[in-house]
Amino acid sequence: MRESRIGAWIAFGIGALYFILPLIATFEFSLRMKRGEYSFEAYRVVFADPRFQASFTYSVGQALATIFVGIALVVPTAYWVRLRAPQFRPIVEFITLLPLVIPAIVIVFGYLRIFNSSSLIPLTDTNLGTDALLMFGYVTLALPYLYRAVDTGLQAIDVRTLTESAESLGANAFTILTRVILPNIRPALLSGAFLTFAIVIGEFTFAALLNRPAFGPYLQLLGANRAYEPSALAIMAFLVTWACMGLMQLASRGLRLPTTDTR
Repeated sequence: MRESRIGAWIAFGIGALYFILPLIATFEFSLRMKRGEYSFEAYRVVFADPRFQASFTYSVGQALATIFVGIALVVPTAYWVRLRAPQFRPIVEFITLLPLVIPAIVIVFGYLRIFNSSSLIPLTDTNLGTDALLMFGYVTLALPYLYRAVDTGLQAIDVRTLTESAESLGANAFTILTRVILPNIRPALLSGAFLTFAIVIGEFTFAALLNRPAFGPYLQLLGANRAYEPSALAIMAFLVTWACMGLMQLASRGLRLPTTDTR
């Protein structure tokens, strides 16, 4: 037993070094912008760049819109499938897995083909329409993760009993969703929301091909023309992603599901 634990710790240490050493090297390189000394000059330059502020703000706004639309789409669908139409669950799960199978570049070219200026719905004619198209693309990319987070949350509660209890008290479908189901799956919603946020912040293909000022294209553009600033941005993007993962863990552990008395 002791030897197996030692072997497990050795394997864990090797795996940790495989991921941590490149991060340490990237961080160390980002501090060498001033010749002969370590400094945070690269981070200062990045934060002072108006393009960084604009692109990060734009991506955060897109992430919040994606989370709102994604939850509004996924929660009623997953609830309806689990409560009323369980026979359609394999079909819905297959559809939500398609973004993992179809490359993002194929999806965005399909969007451009359908919603270009010569189509019946010319979304790309205006900035607002293109922003909406990008947001829907992000919803598509986040669909596999958001749907499974919500479905796991619904699986952890007694959906049928809660629904029948609410209906016996005169609640309609909207009230049941917003005041009964959503509070009970709050940790799952937060987990899916943080995953969606991390996906949107780091996404490049959709934003680049739709020519939107998002954070991913800005990171790629800076990496093609600078040396130290891209390393600083890479560390910052890593911290944002892991902050989302940490918040997701806190949400899943720290929030307790409210108990419902069905007597």
